[in-house]
Amino acid sequence: MENLLRKGVREAIKNLYGAEIEDNLLQVQKTRKEFPGDLTLVVFPLTRITRMSPEQTAHEIGEFLIKNIGAVSAYNVIKGFLNVTIAPEEWASKLYLISEVSDYGATPPGENSETIVIEYSSPNTNKPLHLGHIRNNLLGFSLSRICEAAGNRVIRTNIVNDRGIHICKSMVAWKMFGNGATPESVSKKGDHFVGDYYVLFDKKHREQAAELEAAGATPEEARDNAPLMIAARDMLIRWEAGDEETVKLWHMMNSWVYEGFDVTYKSLGVEFDKIYYESDTYKLGKEIVLQALNEEHLIRREDGSVWIDLTADKLDHKLLLRSDGTAVYMTQDLGTAVIRYNDYHFDRHIYVVGNEQNYHFQVLSLALLRMGFRWASGLHHFSYGMVELPEGKMKSREGKVVDADDLISEMTDTARTMSQELGKLTGYSETEKENIYRQIGLAALKYFILKVDPKKNMTFNPLESIDFNGNTGPFIQYTYTRIRSVLKKAEETGIEWRHGKENTITPNQKEINVIKLLNDFPAMVTEAASELSPALIANYCYELAREFNQFYHDYSILGEADNGSRNFRIRLSDLTGRVIETGLWLLGIEAPERM
Repeated sequence: MENLLRKGVREAIKNLYGAEIEDNLLQVQKTRKEFPGDLTLVVFPLTRITRMSPEQTAHEIGEFLIKNIGAVSAYNVIKGFLNVTIAPEEWASKLYLISEVSDYGATPPGENSETIVIEYSSPNTNKPLHLGHIRNNLLGFSLSRICEAAGNRVIRTNIVNDRGIHICKSMVAWKMFGNGATPESVSKKGDHFVGDYYVLFDKKHREQAAELEAAGATPEEARDNAPLMIAARDMLIRWEAGDEETVKLWHMMNSWVYEGFDVTYKSLGVEFDKIYYESDTYKLGKEIVLQALNEEHLIRREDGSVWIDLTADKLDHKLLLRSDGTAVYMTQDLGTAVIRYNDYHFDRHIYVVGNEQNYHFQVLSLALLRMGFRWASGLHHFSYGMVELPEGKMKSREGKVVDADDLISEMTDTARTMSQELGKLTGYSETEKENIYRQIGLAALKYFILKVDPKKNMTFNPLESIDFNGNTGPFIQYTYTRIRSVLKKAEETGIEWRHGKENTITPNQKEINVIKLLNDFPAMVTEAASELSPALIANYCYELAREFNQFYHDYSILGEADNGSRNFRIRLSDLTGRVIETGLWLLGIEAPERM
């Protein structure tokens, strides 16, 4: 419809003023809700051509559109804004047109499409996934689908942080206190099992540090010189040196964690095209650092540590190699970025990482550019806010987190309770019911997290998320099942609504409101990809579901006496269901046939 208005305004400018108009002067937007109209033309830029006031210009163009463009049925002028009303019949034609598009809303990749690598999840192999990881995974996976739907070639990647001092802490704790236990021997999921030893390390380390402080050490000296911390640092050195016993222990404990991660990823419904491991990429990172040092891009200090000076970029000095030669996070990320570029020659690389790492990714991009990797200008940090609980921030090392597996299970349990109270799943087997409970619970969880602007911190409240009314995932799912019920009944009664076009239909305002939203869907997908915001899709889905329900409440569909109007409303319902299903899919949410 925007293009229709643009074309009409071009004709008006040419016929009224004998001029051709530049694209940047044609500013069309949705009409604000407090004013009548569908689309608004910003008239101010056109006054240089018309040599008249904005109001006079708007009236002249409005009159031309009424007389010459059949799709325009009315207009009004508010200062320098021309509000245009599109004729109801035009909206009906639009519905027929877009309802015939099989993959409506998606853009296939073309010659100029970008290749985008999206990294998300990035877990550590010293603990299970928690609520913070859930937000990361949901954002990253949804972004990958949205960017793909917008016509890009997308590669979903994960970097597993499987080495470093934090990993050695779990290894040391298991070796000292585990007594040979395994996940199988204690009937515990592997990632939870290893995570317990990470928490145990922290507890024992605090006790040892407290004893050293009591003996006169400063807090920093006590933390650094506690026997457990010394053992962890020694283990890291042995691991990087390839000590056989240390590497064997590392492989064994990591394998436990990977098995646990796979279960959680499957439950959450996220996947990856390729998984990288820090234990592989840090080696190349060290080579890159040493090469840059030889080329005098970096600085080696007296203790042997290697740094990059970024003060000219208004940052500071950043450590790239410790004095003992071991790598830091930045070293690994340098290597991973280079490997991925060699693998995919991406146009953009999006890191889905919390805003606590803003500085890290500033340094990463600048360091690679300084080292001569020009493609590093395509690195983008998708910086999202932290997710907290009503009682405050989570702390992994103290065990004060909301475990991802527990949360998924609790959401399913809550969905089961609420669905049983509604009593609408009679006739379904227990297996079918359990699958629907899972779909509802995950929809509640995913939607509650994704509807929030990713840049903002958020507080997760499970009870608010699973309401079947209001701005929730289950409400949108329920709207979809309502539409599926209408379509099923239409099929059972033999209504042939797909054939032919009812040219005499004049849709009512409630129907027009739904069609307008349906018309917006492709542009919304494009905007969400451009803005990197799943929240735009989430809130669009809610707005569409809400608008459809208002229409459904006020007008009969299958009971409509006029066959043309009935078939039109079935078509409207069908396209709405398809768009809701696609929108939910972009969010990683399933659309059940019944709830």
